[in-house]
Amino acid sequence: MSQTDFKAAYRTIMDDHFPPQMEIAFIDGDARQTLCFDKTSWQIDGVDKGLRYGENPGQESALYRLVNGNLSLGEVTAIQPGHYLASNAELLQSGKHPGKINITDADAALNILRYLTDGPAVVIMKHNNPCGAAMGDSLADAYHKANMADRLAAFGGAIALNGEVDRATAELIVQNYSEVVIAPEFGEGAMEIFATKKNLRVMRIGNMSRLQDFATQRVVDFKSLIDGGMIVQWSFQPEARSVDAFLPATTTYKGQDYAINRQPTEQELKDLLFGWLIEAGVTSNSVLYVKDGATVGIGTGEQDRVGVAEIARDKAYRKLADRLCWEQHAIPYNTLTDADARQAIDDAVAESKGGLKGSCMVSDAFFPFRDGVEVGIREGVSAVVQPGGSARDFETIEACNEADVAMVYTGQRSFRH
Repeated sequence: MSQTDFKAAYRTIMDDHFPPQMEIAFIDGDARQTLCFDKTSWQIDGVDKGLRYGENPGQESALYRLVNGNLSLGEVTAIQPGHYLASNAELLQSGKHPGKINITDADAALNILRYLTDGPAVVIMKHNNPCGAAMGDSLADAYHKANMADRLAAFGGAIALNGEVDRATAELIVQNYSEVVIAPEFGEGAMEIFATKKNLRVMRIGNMSRLQDFATQRVVDFKSLIDGGMIVQWSFQPEARSVDAFLPATTTYKGQDYAINRQPTEQELKDLLFGWLIEAGVTSNSVLYVKDGATVGIGTGEQDRVGVAEIARDKAYRKLADRLCWEQHAIPYNTLTDADARQAIDDAVAESKGGLKGSCMVSDAFFPFRDGVEVGIREGVSAVVQPGGSARDFETIEACNEADVAMVYTGQRSFRH
């Protein structure tokens, strides 16, 4: 098979054989609650098309939107039909036909963005995890911060913005290669700018203007097993969505009480909350570092907490080096051959400890020992947020107190598998 044949697989739009409607029924004796779905499609070049393909070429895939039915189990009620976001996005510019990953990345971005309601915010997703997220004084400022948090990983990502995309923001976006842009609206001139990127998918989601309404909504989450079985759970909802919900870092061990000495400053509280809400959309086991309303380093999907804290640290160093090189020389750090220029960047990165000095450390689960939080403390983090609940929480409290680092608990784990 030639190289051209390999590439053709990625250009192919598959005809899926999934039916136009789907029903899922929950049955308890004579009681039946049924959720009804219609398959989503877009008209592209005069032809109705569903998803391009699934996670890989060759996998048929279909997107369904909830159109009818109500589900209440115990004290939890599912979101009502017709409240559409990514399942019924309006495709303004098709570029390459949307595939499953484009929709799930867009949805994962919205999962985070719905909690960031205090101002302009941008989340850039890549393979179901954020590579950069930020809040700013304007949408352009928020995008710039999110993109520069990890400019390399943002290449080919899905960008979700919580406000109308203006010309200035659009001009920044097209400077990098992106797969998807989603927003509630696009202002004058924005679509003309996006038209210069023929493969860019641009989606308008009107309901994004009410994203805060989705912060308290639950859906049924399905996980299929290889034998055809399923695990069903309610979707996750972070309980700490304001700084007032944070808990003091205290514990008792062998009859002795331990408490954090320093409480977070106002700015630290803002960053701790920002980071904790980002965690709702990050694959566990994860540790994040955030500063001034932007991610600095994101570690995802690791098997041990020390390791993921180190990965997030190492990424912060590498991404800052690339950012400085891009700002100073307009080339990636990996292609910089000038030894003196490279050394100057290395020195600046080392001096600021990868931008981690004064940052906040965020962990989606408790630290079982102090060695995890010490990874951040050695880099100069000033505050930590974590669920708490380890049998050895006292160790983490002692480590923070020794370094004059503030810490709060959420009382809730934020795993995402």
